[in-house]
Amino acid sequence: MFARIRRILSQFFNQSRTINNEPLNKVSLIVIIIIDIFILINVFTGLDDISRWHISPTEAYPCYSEWQNYRTKTTKDKDYEIVRFSLSSYTNNQLSFRRNYQQAEAGHLGKVSQTCLQYADYKDKINNPEKQQIIKTIEQKQAKITSLQQANGTIKSQYNSTLLEKIAAQNREQSINQVSAEKAKQALEENNRQISTLKQETSTLKNELLSKPESISFINFLKDENRFQEVDKGYQQASFWYPSIQLGFQSLFLLPLIFIALSVHKFAQRRGYGLVSLISWHLLVIFFIPLIVKIFEFLQVGAIFRFLFDIVSAIFGGLLFLINYVYILLIPVIGFGIIQFFQKFVFNAKVQAASRVQKSRCV
Repeated sequence: MFARIRRILSQFFNQSRTINNEPLNKVSLIVIIIIDIFILINVFTGLDDISRWHISPTEAYPCYSEWQNYRTKTTKDKDYEIVRFSLSSYTNNQLSFRRNYQQAEAGHLGKVSQTCLQYADYKDKINNPEKQQIIKTIEQKQAKITSLQQANGTIKSQYNSTLLEKIAAQNREQSINQVSAEKAKQALEENNRQISTLKQETSTLKNELLSKPESISFINFLKDENRFQEVDKGYQQASFWYPSIQLGFQSLFLLPLIFIALSVHKFAQRRGYGLVSLISWHLLVIFFIPLIVKIFEFLQVGAIFRFLFDIVSAIFGGLLFLINYVYILLIPVIGFGIIQFFQKFVFNAKVQAASRVQKSRCV
């Protein structure tokens, strides 16, 4: 096994730096390496572009994350927060939420979830100047509350020291604090009254916002369990298959290049075109590198990984490290298959010997 690998590596490096069994000079080798790097960069760029040809699960289900966050929140103001978020993320010059969601379909394969488009319609109905003004007023009042609370904190920090100064009968002129204990107490009480009033006004405005027909319809839509289950199921399925779809498109991009490079290499070898054979060989290697990389990426996040993950989770519970054992056994098998492919189709000793006999070269 190891002797075979050493022989393949020796043949690989020999074929990568010789033309008709003559070694390349340094300048030619540098030029070949520069060409290799340039093509490799363009191959990875093309792979990245084609991998995004099909819309991603996030683009197909753009409402999923917001909806999921809403369901998992336990705060009493979560209805107001989701409405406020829908309003604060919208500007007059911006496209509607529906059109913004549908932009993902432009120039891509796949469709945006119809349920998410309905979700966008509800968000679009909420957006109007009246509700925008309510949100603006609420935020101004909340900012005022925060300012008063910070002022109270400063006053309280000084209040304790002024009390000590008063107990110690220290002269007012010698005090390090700006206000007396009596005035500090009055300021605290006044600020607390204002805070209480502002909180009451804020609560009234929130209720007013949530009592609008558009807000009620939006919240009821969010609380529809069947709707969310439909989105959640679709998102999970899309996430499961997306790595496989990406690998499929990337293979569609690479396999024709590999086939062309391999055909040119075989043709050049038969005709004795040394330079063409060398360049096509380098291209063949360059096209195989990203394919192998993408296959290994798929094995880590694709459908096979999810399938193994589900099996191990179902049988062994939390012993997910057992997936690594499966890969330790699986990867050598894949490597053996790759070696066999190269031995039979690329480095076939009989074909190479016959070619050398025909060209009157050393067998």
